[in-house]
Amino acid sequence: MDFVQNFPFFSILLSLGSGVLTSIMSKKIARVWNTFVLIAVTGMSAVLFAYMLDVRTPFVFMMGHFPAPWGNEIRAGVLEAGMALFFCIIMFFSMKGGEKHIDEEVEESKINLFYIMINLLLSSLLALIYTNDLFTAYVFVEINTISACGLIMITQHGRTIEAAMRYMIMSSLGSGLLLMGLCILYDITGHLLMSNIKESIAYVYAQGTYNVPLVASIGMVCVGLAIKSALYPFHTWLPDAYGYSTVSSAAILSSLVSKGYIFLLIKIFFRVVGFDIIVDSKIVNIFFVFGLVGMIMGSVNAILEKDIRRMVAFSSVAQIGYIYMGFGLGTTFGIVASIFHILSHAATKSLLFIASVGLTDASNKSSNFEDLTGSGYRNPVAGIAFTIGACSMVGIPMFSGFISKLLFAQAAVQNSLLKLLPTLICLAISTVLNAIYFMKTVIRIYTPASTVRYGYLKRAVGSDVKAYPVYTFSLLLLILLNMALGCCSQPIVNWIISGLGMFG
Repeated sequence: MDFVQNFPFFSILLSLGSGVLTSIMSKKIARVWNTFVLIAVTGMSAVLFAYMLDVRTPFVFMMGHFPAPWGNEIRAGVLEAGMALFFCIIMFFSMKGGEKHIDEEVEESKINLFYIMINLLLSSLLALIYTNDLFTAYVFVEINTISACGLIMITQHGRTIEAAMRYMIMSSLGSGLLLMGLCILYDITGHLLMSNIKESIAYVYAQGTYNVPLVASIGMVCVGLAIKSALYPFHTWLPDAYGYSTVSSAAILSSLVSKGYIFLLIKIFFRVVGFDIIVDSKIVNIFFVFGLVGMIMGSVNAILEKDIRRMVAFSSVAQIGYIYMGFGLGTTFGIVASIFHILSHAATKSLLFIASVGLTDASNKSSNFEDLTGSGYRNPVAGIAFTIGACSMVGIPMFSGFISKLLFAQAAVQNSLLKLLPTLICLAISTVLNAIYFMKTVIRIYTPASTVRYGYLKRAVGSDVKAYPVYTFSLLLLILLNMALGCCSQPIVNWIISGLGMFG
């Protein structure tokens, strides 16, 4: 075994152990240690990704070197390694972009707790990417849930506490369905390792025995993870959670947490059940309908918002709808489009949240649209970054969002007429709605601060803000990442297709 094959285990163990170590560190040391952990895990993920691109063969790492059913397994391929690297990069930029606001918005006595939650969240995301065991996946789903809840309510505002309660209620419902589905799958197959379950399911499905409980268990697992990833209409906790938590928390929650659940769902499609059985079960049709509705309703709610951060949060509801609509197409290329959109949305949404806090800082901490007038001039870096993120979400060429929508359209064209027309129509409507709420925001932040309205002179609040180097650097790299996804998309699409080919 090559030494690099230990890196997935090292990454999970380092971030998980750091959650414990951070509790006894001072605030300053905890921040430095968290930065070190992120850099170390990102470096290991990069080396592993390069290794997987070279060997092109997935490997299985037995933890403790005991085979199933006593041991546990980690499995890594091209797609897992690349996704882990991307998640680490986004988390690093999100942390650095909002670092200044952590001290301002979190009580000093709770800053250690914030970094504990970040480290545990990183370990759970990596475990969801790498694990080859469904029960281990469930354990880390719950670690992910608890960490995300802690990040939501760390600021101790009334709205964030309410959002955390809503999140726990909806997440508990999703966890319950997931656990019941896994229990039934274990009862039918007698296995917890993904590859072994797939073999048993293929045999049971071919024999025609236990088909009803099998489909019921698959449905519970899929719906449970859909609820946990905030598929419309199970999104009610999301606007307050993203709108009132710290900027780093909002960027990480929006970009990564729901994507961890979605990536686990993709693994279940291909590595546990088999995508053909998933399509035959008609569960994808449910995802298709709810995805289309989410695309429209998330955008409509965003248009009605008067708060920039809540508007960006409602935009996430629409983007989650895009991903599930791609699942609903029931084709491998639809899954490819959804995976690319996971990358696109993660890069763009973290950019938008970090940029939006720069605009609110330039407006006396107000996130109200009227107070943001002219904020693009008072904080030029944040204004440019938000404009680029908005262009990506609308689907302007050269940016990642354009490639996402193009891939969804291509996947729809390969489908039957029954799904082709609704997909193209909803893509067009959603794009127009995206343009309405994002472009009106861009116009607002670049409207001169002094304007005549209703017969009197109104001045937007705020003043010029100092550009912090780390904040500016984070925004710049997120912009470059977004443009790289938009301008160099074909190698990335090829990587996704190659990774899916290794999933079976």
